[in-house]
Amino acid sequence: MNKENSVVIEIRNCTAVYGKNRVLREVSLTVDKGEFVVIIGPSGCGKTTLLKMMNGLVAPVKGEVIVNGENLSQGDLTALRRRIGYAVQGAKLFPHMTVEDNICYVPCLERKMSREEKRALAEKMLDLVEIPAELAGRFPRQLSGGQKQRVGIARAMAFEPEILLMDEPFGAVDEITRRTLQEEMQSLRQKTGITIVFITHDIEEAFKLGSRILIMKDGIIWQEGAKEELLSNPKDEFVRRLICR
Repeated sequence: MNKENSVVIEIRNCTAVYGKNRVLREVSLTVDKGEFVVIIGPSGCGKTTLLKMMNGLVAPVKGEVIVNGENLSQGDLTALRRRIGYAVQGAKLFPHMTVEDNICYVPCLERKMSREEKRALAEKMLDLVEIPAELAGRFPRQLSGGQKQRVGIARAMAFEPEILLMDEPFGAVDEITRRTLQEEMQSLRQKTGITIVFITHDIEEAFKLGSRILIMKDGIIWQEGAKEELLSNPKDEFVRRLICR
């Protein structure tokens, strides 16, 4: 595949500002199709801002964001967001909707779906995240933390997005559930070939999941590479402490 055609996300010299604070400082980044890119760094370093920039939730004051060849400053952001899965810590499910209705929410915005179509889609997505189909009629309050997080991922995947953005999606679950979800994410990527950008505070999680790891500091990408590269050649003491804690 041509390198240019394999790029699905491109951040070009982007700066983001909140109030008087520069949160991102001329950041540049490309993400290739099928990559699992993990972003790690201390609180306030710009991780979430960078992720939100990828689906137009944050606009740069300088620079360009290109997703699937489309400049976000010129495109239809609502249509774009419906093509990008977005999963966050705690899942943020709609409490008044059943599991099935949560999963089918975005597809139903695009077209009218019959009851049978909704049921089939929900069962397909629940199978993908290894949840029994009989839970489709439950409400979020009737689910465990791990089940809610899986449903959140199923909802993000329901429109068959090419890109999945995840902001500390496993931060609110216990350690055993977290390890199970990590394994399911690896399996999901193998099954679907989806491109994933994933934020975490956990370096072990980053090393387990990421095909490439971005370490951020003070609004810039401080160092990036595969696990082996970072361990063998940390840039400085900051990186060394981060990856060895």
